[in-house]
Order: sequence, then C-alpha cells, then structure tokens
Amino acid sequence: MNEMFAFFNLGGGEIIVILLVFLVLFGARKIPELAKGLGQGIKEFKKATREVTDEIQNSINSPAPAPPPATEPRQIVEATPAEKSAASVPAGEHKA
Repeated sequence: MNEMFAFFNLGGGEIIVILLVFLVLFGARKIPELAKGLGQGIKEFKKATREVTDEIQNSINSPAPAPPPATEPRQIVEATPAEKSAASVPAGEHKA
C-alpha cells in the first residue's frame, strides 16, 4: 500500500486528513453511494476495454473474408406489351 501513495509522497497523517475532509464534504451517507458508482464505472470501463481487446484479437486471428464470386453482367429484359398493360391496371380492377 505504501507503493501506491509513494507516487504522491503522502504519509499516514496526510491520508487521514484527506479522508476526514472527504467525510465532511460528502457526509457518511453519500460516501457509500459514491464508492458504488465509482466501482460500477470501473467495472464498465474494464468490460469495454476487454471487448475492444477481444475484437482486435479476433480480427487479427480470423482469416480475411473471401471476395464475392464474380458474376456475369445482368441483361435487361423488357416486359411484353401484355405485361406492361397488366402492371398499369390498379389492384382490384381488371380489364374486361
């Protein structure tokens, strides 16, 4: 635990003062809610980074997708006059 606070060069007395100020500012009821929110945020962050890492690993390990097979150009076929007239008649109405 000393290694964690060595970065900030904090001693035991400074840590206690910081915790007391934190307690006075937020109150005893609010601190558990803040800690819970902080824990959920860290959990979501770790989950997101794990998903991104997994996605990168999967894309590296999976083979490249095969290109679609070549197809011949489609020919345009015109409708016959009977098909054109049947398409122009509204639904439900028929020529007699």
